[in-house]
Amino acid sequence: MLLDMHSSASASENNETRKPQKQYCEHHAECLKKIQAVLDGEASEAEKEHFRVNMDDCLHCIKMYHLEKCVKESLQAKVDKRLCPDNLVQAIKAKLNITA
Repeated sequence: MLLDMHSSASASENNETRKPQKQYCEHHAECLKKIQAVLDGEASEAEKEHFRVNMDDCLHCIKMYHLEKCVKESLQAKVDKRLCPDNLVQAIKAKLNITA
């Protein structure tokens, strides 16, 4: 967080009492899974809370979150959403031996 040098004293005091953010995440793979679950709407309440707390402390996770969010939004914007033709659905079900 960038802070203007001419900020009020209370803003400076709040910044000083705040814990410095970590530059490196020692739980990178685990955090990435939680970030993806949060972005996909699949995270439990406990995972969401862990994510919120961790985002206050870890600069690396903040950057990962923004990157993952950007990638997800870019992919969603590029994907052409169309219904699958019925004959293709039936052919796939036939190959999988699914009756419907």
